[in-house]
Amino acid sequence: MPVITEHGAKLLPSVEVDSYNLEIRDEDGFVGDRASRGAFKAIIDEWREPLRKLGADPLGDQPTEEVSKKDLDAMLAKGDPEVGGLIHSAIEAFAKELEHVIRRFLKTASWRDTEAIVIGGGFRESRVGELAIGRTEVLLKSGGTDIEIELIRNHPDEAGLIGAAHLMPSWTLEGFDGILAVDIGGTNIRAGVVELNLKKSSKLEKAKVWKSELWRHGDEKTKRDEAVDRLIDMLKDLIKAAGKAKINLAPVIGIGCPGLIRPDGSIETGAQNLPGNWETKTFNLPAALREAIPEIGKHETAAVMHNDAVVQGLSELPVMRKFDRWGALTIGTGLGNVRFSTRRKK
Repeated sequence: MPVITEHGAKLLPSVEVDSYNLEIRDEDGFVGDRASRGAFKAIIDEWREPLRKLGADPLGDQPTEEVSKKDLDAMLAKGDPEVGGLIHSAIEAFAKELEHVIRRFLKTASWRDTEAIVIGGGFRESRVGELAIGRTEVLLKSGGTDIEIELIRNHPDEAGLIGAAHLMPSWTLEGFDGILAVDIGGTNIRAGVVELNLKKSSKLEKAKVWKSELWRHGDEKTKRDEAVDRLIDMLKDLIKAAGKAKINLAPVIGIGCPGLIRPDGSIETGAQNLPGNWETKTFNLPAALREAIPEIGKHETAAVMHNDAVVQGLSELPVMRKFDRWGALTIGTGLGNVRFSTRRKK
């Protein structure tokens, strides 16, 4: 079956992937777990505990896991001072954890000399998340680490699709209007059509999501094969919609998925949050999609899969290519990570 770029490739058209899915352990477990969305909720719980004992918890009886990002943003903006103080305390504590994680990454050989880090993931899209990330940059710089921390520009859900276009060699996209992209997450699976807009920019600076479909598999007890079937249905619906809109799709599917991706498209480790067992060598998502969708626009389908943090980071290439060495972190169910070196034409 056709493969236009090796799955999980180290060398991509515009960057070299120096490291991704880096797992650093300390006495408490994986360092990255200290800066996930769940870690932030745990910090809020820690601050609420002594207040509960005094009967002074400003959030009352509402469980922390039921407090959404929108709720936190609203309480921060319009809540009473005590609620705001609680959220600010959690932001400060989380920022210190994220600072610690980043410093640990920067000490590794593969992250050495990193000039900038772009941060995405679901946590980034909230105002609370933005403040925590901004505070992290202040802590890093005040501690003597001169590094730029950028917020991902596109909505995290769309960035995970847009970045898929950067997995493909430019020749595979020439003459086409868009591509199919897939973003597999620990809570959601999203598929979409990325409009390339190559006439406006050959470097994909104007690429955008034309249409997408979202399925929250985390809300359902779903088996792996059922999840794949649901994804295939989503992609077929998108192909039909693109056809009706006269969007000429390239015969490629770009996939972002958690974990360490083997060259054959299977997943070595890191997919534990997905429904069912995705890490067995007998399961291959790109092959399953090609088998179900053998052609796109009368051309044989090819598929390329890489780590989801890699793909989301690639969406920022138009603005991050000014740096020689840069990284991306995605704060969501876990902490995704990748370090890039920009490839320069000689």
